[in-house]
Parts: sequence; structure tokens; C-alpha cells
Amino acid sequence: MNTEVFAARHIGITEKDMPQMLKTIGVENVEQLIYETIPDDIKLKQPLDLPAGISEHEFLSHLQELAQKNKIFKTYIGLGYHETLTPSVIKRNILENPGWYTAYTPYQAEIAQGRLEALLNFQTMITDLTGMEIANASLLDESTAAAEAMTMLYDVRGRQQKKDGASKFFVSEEVLPQTLDLLKTRAIPLGIELVVGNHETFDFASEFYGALLQYPGKHGQVHDYARFVEKAKEKEIKVAVAADILSLVMLKAPGEWGVDVVVGTTQRFGIPLGYGGPHAAFFATREEYKRSLPGRIIGVTKDTDGNRALRMALQTREQHIKRDKATSNICTAQVLLAVMAGMYAVYHGPNGLKYIANKVHTLTKLLAKGLEAIELEQLNTSFFDTIKVKFSSIGKLKEVCETRGINLNYIDQETVSISLNEATSEEDLKLLLSCFIVSQEDKKEFSFESGIKEVIPASLQRNTPFLEHEVFNSYHSETELMRYIKKLERKDLALNHSMISLGSCTMKLNAASEMLPLSWPHWGNIHPFVPLEQAEGYQEVLKSLEAYLNVITGFSATSLQPNSGAQGEYAGLMVIRAYHESRGEGHRDICLIPASAHGTNPASAVMAGMKVVVTKTDEKGNIDMADLEEKAKQHSENLAALMVTYPSTHGVFESSIKQITKLIHDNGGQVYMDGANMNAQVGLTNPATIGADVCHLNLHKTFAIPHGGGGPGVGPICVAEQLKPFLPSNPVIKTGGEEAITAISAAPWGSALVCLISYGYIKMLGAEGLTNATKAAILNANYIKDRLKGKFEVLYTGERGRAAHEMIIDCRPFKANGIEVTDIAKRLMDYGFHAPTVSFPVAGTLMIEPTESESLAELDRFCDAMISIRSEIDEASAEETDNVLKNAPHTLGMITSDTWDHAYSRQKAAFPLPFVAENKFWPSIRRTDEAFGDRNLICTCAPIEEYMEA
Repeated sequence: MNTEVFAARHIGITEKDMPQMLKTIGVENVEQLIYETIPDDIKLKQPLDLPAGISEHEFLSHLQELAQKNKIFKTYIGLGYHETLTPSVIKRNILENPGWYTAYTPYQAEIAQGRLEALLNFQTMITDLTGMEIANASLLDESTAAAEAMTMLYDVRGRQQKKDGASKFFVSEEVLPQTLDLLKTRAIPLGIELVVGNHETFDFASEFYGALLQYPGKHGQVHDYARFVEKAKEKEIKVAVAADILSLVMLKAPGEWGVDVVVGTTQRFGIPLGYGGPHAAFFATREEYKRSLPGRIIGVTKDTDGNRALRMALQTREQHIKRDKATSNICTAQVLLAVMAGMYAVYHGPNGLKYIANKVHTLTKLLAKGLEAIELEQLNTSFFDTIKVKFSSIGKLKEVCETRGINLNYIDQETVSISLNEATSEEDLKLLLSCFIVSQEDKKEFSFESGIKEVIPASLQRNTPFLEHEVFNSYHSETELMRYIKKLERKDLALNHSMISLGSCTMKLNAASEMLPLSWPHWGNIHPFVPLEQAEGYQEVLKSLEAYLNVITGFSATSLQPNSGAQGEYAGLMVIRAYHESRGEGHRDICLIPASAHGTNPASAVMAGMKVVVTKTDEKGNIDMADLEEKAKQHSENLAALMVTYPSTHGVFESSIKQITKLIHDNGGQVYMDGANMNAQVGLTNPATIGADVCHLNLHKTFAIPHGGGGPGVGPICVAEQLKPFLPSNPVIKTGGEEAITAISAAPWGSALVCLISYGYIKMLGAEGLTNATKAAILNANYIKDRLKGKFEVLYTGERGRAAHEMIIDCRPFKANGIEVTDIAKRLMDYGFHAPTVSFPVAGTLMIEPTESESLAELDRFCDAMISIRSEIDEASAEETDNVLKNAPHTLGMITSDTWDHAYSRQKAAFPLPFVAENKFWPSIRRTDEAFGDRNLICTCAPIEEYMEA
């Protein structure tokens, strides 16, 4: 074995495994299996035109060289992004720990209590600092969170049937430029009219339904918005505020003024800049809006034994259920980053946060004083960490600052703003002031005088407590925090324990060599709005990644801006919309979507201003061609797009796909391909070959970015030549096409930091390794399918009886024995496995996807567990509910209890197969009571009084 070949480390199957697997499947070789799986007319004729793979050592050396091309300046640009100090204990034990970064979304609460507790801490931190009643478990970035506020308030207003026809949304001119740009993107297709202006002169006309304010303003001014909010309330206008999280330690919480929503980013709570992301945004609101709140909420409930349990609350709000009735297509969060931000608050506690905020604020006042001493005009009358300075020689100042490694925010030819942060020192201030002095012809002396005056009015100073809960007042030494993090980690099942065979989620290896550079300062400490010449290393990586994705998809251009798969769907549809408008066909607004599609598809289409027409699927799970043809022709005058997942959501390569895409083109539409199942395509076929026009790719699935417990994600779109001009831009740093649509996410290249992972994945696997990975994914899926034959029925297969990279097994017949699919999912926990995808896309089924990274030994352990569970199902009866499936999962407390009155043994409950005892994972709670939790929604840590009473 060549130990330098990365493919041998990434792909779990070895040459000696092949004969056994091929025999089980019933084929002579892998080529025969691929021939029987993928239709001939869409197979690639040539290998991928990509470089050969390189070793892990070569890759890390290569990235170190590129890292040196990124220039680390002291950056005071601000605009929602700040240098921060990530505590090493958090970096080492969370960011660099596969126990945290390889976990899946906590749908299976019993094996996710650690992450859920960390997210509950995050929600508590947000509600405390914002003064609101309820918060979600994070969103993608501040700008998209603000856009979600705009659309949620629009929806709330409509449902309350107040002020019919109110469709104007006021945006303060103080709002961040990237947020304003993104609001434009979201507003247009929904018919919302944005009105940008000065909040002090705003006319509260009746046609307005909502408003957005920035606190502090984009250039640092702290406004008192109390009177504005009071007037808005009189007119029944809802108010959202985008707030700086660190400033809320010192400034009055927006909730105290009676606002409806508070959004922002938690980036400055210990999250690296990373050239724009990933960062966890926050969204806090009133409890009355809990069923409209986008994203996920973590709630407190109880388990079967009445013990406290956490789980994702109100899941019916998700678009998988609401589909085209959903008001948001968000189905993810930034969990890993939210966990880090929450732990930052746990580590520092309320007093530590006060110290940090006060230090930043004091240094800012000192800087203002120093500038006044050299007779410069500081324009902000009240500020927290940002000052705005009038200066006549901006050109000279910029030149001097750049030679000294300093970035400022140059607003115009005579104004500059400076945002300080927790990494700023007094020495930094001296260097800053010297830049202004050198840039002046008339040299002045300066000194930091004592007696700096208070600049925050008493009416805006925070006088309410926050973070009083025990968790924020207990773990301030590194030893204690390290143990707390470990305690939570032990409650969670992640890829570092066993395979997670989730259909449509592709939980593959996230190689250590791909992850290591995320901690390097030359990648982590770059502000997204620095001049391009300071980010040459990033530019090289991002441009190469775009080029690689173009080759893999067969398309002409790529935008890396969308920072989730759902965001990619929306971006793809908005580009299609712009394309039709450019041809004078803006009336095209019908989007055909198969009944089997992901729930995000119809939600994205509605957000893009399209009308959804659902098409049928046949008994084999394929698109019903007759129904599709009828609807395509019926709507040919207005057909905008077809959204199709390929291979299908049912895990099948439909042989009629080229016929389908031609039909759409013949009727004037464009084809959007959902890239969720790209793990079955890379190197063997591609979206361009099947006839698609645009696809999004889940870099957090196919291209090895870890799920992180439910985020980060990256969902770039790749497009055919005719759509290239419309790729999204950014208002600060130019990106996108010649006729670019406005922004899709806040940063120019979205979550740029984690793109290093996908770059490494492609770079190290190379053309041959990528193709072999796809073959291995298909091989593993068909091996599981045939090992389970006779025990479980696979619902859908291709024309030659093969699965793609995933399959759906039917659990509905077991209802005769009183067993539901949920019982199987919970019982798998006793065997040490996370359940496959439950009841999607077909209720009462499990969708299994093993990925290419798993070894034959692990595949066999999973199959042995499923076969053993099948025997347990046969032993069960509808009349007798005391069985291992209905009582699953079994906790350590239950097994070691003094009493045991079940009809089966403790051994059978906890150690059903010999391999389980060697590596036992104990669920930390028994089954959660979902209904109780939804009826009694609690989504913050319990108040300190409860602990005092206890």
C-alpha cells in the first residue's frame, strides 16, 4: 500500500474486501455494477480534467505557502466583522475536535444531549443580551437573519390581517451595506417595497408594515431609538433591530424599547473572521411569534422516566412539512459556531464579558480623545467601539496606514471610520494616531489624557443583569471548562464513534488534514472586506475551487457565496429569474417540482417569487413523464424552471432524465438540479450532461465539510454559460457576473474559511480518487441493500435492480407487529448507531446512505444490527408493548437500576450483539416527550431562582 495516497485513507474499502462484496451484490466487478446503475447515455466519456491527487503532507505544505500570501493587517474596518480572540480551550476542544465537528443535526435527541445543551446555552445568552423572550439556535449570518426578520414580519402582518396592502419596509440608512443589498434580493420577488432613509425624519405612513434599525449604526453612532419604536407601535408597524452582540453588554437591550425582532452575528464571541465565515447569526423575538420563527429552536421537555430532556422543538414549522406554505427555506443553523460562541460566554461569564466590552469601549474613547488632541473632528456623539473621523488627506492616510499594516474603513474622500476590538491594545492606538499625524502636513503632538468623558447617555446604558444562570458562572478556569465540554461531548454520538448512514446527508470522513488549516491565523484572521491584494492566498484557493467545481459539474461558472444548501437553491432560482427577465420574459414564474423533492425546494421557489406546480411520481418512485409533459405544455407560456434531484430523492438514476430536461427546454424553462445526491455523480456523470442549467452543491456533504451538528454549510451554485452573467455580487467587494443579482449572503465569498476543506478534498483525491470515491459510495450502498435482502424491502431501485448511493427500506409492514419506524431508529442507538434518515421522503421508511468512507467491517456491523433488529421485530406483537424496540433506547441508569421488570434481559437490552460490548455508547436519556415539550415550550436555561430554591 502506498501510504502517501490520500484516497487509500479516505475510501474505506480495500482491494481484499472487493471479492466478498461483489459476490454479495452478484456482479463480476465494480465496472459492471456502475454499468447496471447509471444510464449509458449520461456516462462521462472522459475522466475528469483535474490534476492528480497529492499527499496529505504535500497539501499541508501547499496551504502553508498559500497562507503566506494572505497579509495579516491590524484591521479596523468593522461593518459587522471584528478580530476576536478564540480561547485556546474552545479552539482545541470544540473547533478541532471531531466529537463536535462530525456530529449530525440533533434530530435524534437521545444521542445529542450535549449539543442540545450547548445550543440552549446559546439561546439563553441571546435572549439575555437582547432582552427578548425567545431565540433560535442560530442562523447563517447577520444579513440573512435581517432578511428573515423582514419576511417573518411580513408574514405575521398578513396572518393578523392588519393593514391590508401594507407592503413597505423601512430600512434605516445606518444599516450595514451588505444587509441592505441582501434585503433587496429578498424583497423583490415577494413584492416588498424597501424604503431607505433617516429614522429621525421617517414618515410613519399607513402602507408600512415594518422597519429595520442598526444598533449601533454602521459607522458607530449609537442612536436612541425609543421614540421611533413608540411611534411605530402607534401605527402598528413592527420593528426589527440588527444589534452588535458585544455592545449589548454595555448598551440598553433593544427588548426594553419594545421591539419585535433583534438579529445580529455572534462572530465577535470567539469566532475567527475567516474571510467572511462561517459565523453564527442570532434571531430573537417575542414568544407570540414562535411558530413563525425561522430556523431551529431547542426546547426543554422530559423523557419516558420524567427526567429533563432537550430536543428540537416545534419541528412542524420546518419547510419539509410546510413545503410551499413555508415562509423560509432555512433548514439549517451554524451549530458548531453557535456552540463556540455560547462557550465563549460560558468561559468568560457576565463579568468577563463586561471586562472585554469595557476595555474595547475605553480604548475607543482614548482614541477619540487622541484624535481630538491633534485637532481632528470626531463625528459620533455617542459610540461603543467605532468612531467616525473627518480628515482632508484620505489618500495620504490610506497610503501611510497600508505601509504600517493597518486597514481602516474609508467611507468617502473626507471621512473614515475606525472599529476597535478585543485584540486592540494601547500600543495599537499609538500606531493608529501616528498614521494620522504623519498624514497631516501640520504635525501635532498627542497624549492620552486622563478624565475621558462618558459618551453613552444614561438613557442608553444597560442597567439590567444578564447571564445569571449557573452555567455562565461556573466554568471560568480552563480545567473546569475543558471538563464541561467533555461532559457534553460524551452525550453525543458522532462519526468518531460509528457510521452515520443518513440518506441525503452524506456523512463521510472529514479528514484531519483538511481541517487543520482552519486554525491557522493566516486563514482565520482575514476580514472579508480587505483589499484583494491582502487575500491573495484566499483568492487562489477560491478561484481554483470554482474551477474544479466547474469541471466536476460540466458547467461554465461557480459562485461560492451561498452559505447553505437551501441558500444555494434560492440563489439558483434567482439567477434563473434574472435570466428570464433579461430576455423580456419576466412573466415566467411557474416552477415544476416533483412530489418526491426535498421540502426546501418548494419553499425556495416561493421565496424566489415563483408559483409551485407539483408533478406526480410513478409507482417506482420516478418522475411521472406523462404528468410532467402535460404540465410543462399546459404552462409553457409561463414555465420558469423545473427543480429536480438527481439521482432522485428515492436513490435512483432515472433513465428518462435527458428526455425530462429536453421537455423543459422545449417549453421555455430552465432546469435546476438539486445537488444533494452529487456523491453518486462525481467523475461518472454530471449535471451538464443530464441537461441541467444550474445546480447547487452541498460542500458539507459531497465535498467533505463536516456537518458540525447542523452547520456550517456551503451551497455554491454552478451554472451553464447563459446564466453566468447573473451570478450574485456583493456591495463592498465586487463578485459575480456582468449583470449580477444582488447579494445572497453577507460576505463576498460566503463561508470562505471552510472552503479550504473542499479544496483539500479535491486536491488530495485528484481526478482518479474522486471517481473511485463515487464508485465506492455506490458499491457500499448496493452491498448493504443485498445484505439486507429478505429482511427489509427496498422500495425503489433502477431498471436493473440497483440503488444509487442510497436506498429506502420500507418499515411500514412492521406495524402489524406494533412496531413503528421510530422504534427501529431508537433501537439502533442501543447498537451504537445513529439512525438513517427517518420517514423522508416516504413516511414509515428509513433512507440509508453509507458513503465511501466506511470500511467493510463497519458496514457489516451496521447490517448485523439491522438483521438483529429484524429478528426482534418478529418477536414483537401489537398486543404486548413491553419489548426491546418499544422501550429503546436503554440508558445506563435503566440497565443498572435495582429493579428490572421487563420481559427480556438486561443483556439483550444493552448488549444485543458481541461487538456492542467492545465499544458501548450509552444514550444519556430515554425517549423524549415531543408533545409535552411543544405544549410547554421552554427554550432557555432555567432562571437562577429555580436553582436557589432547589
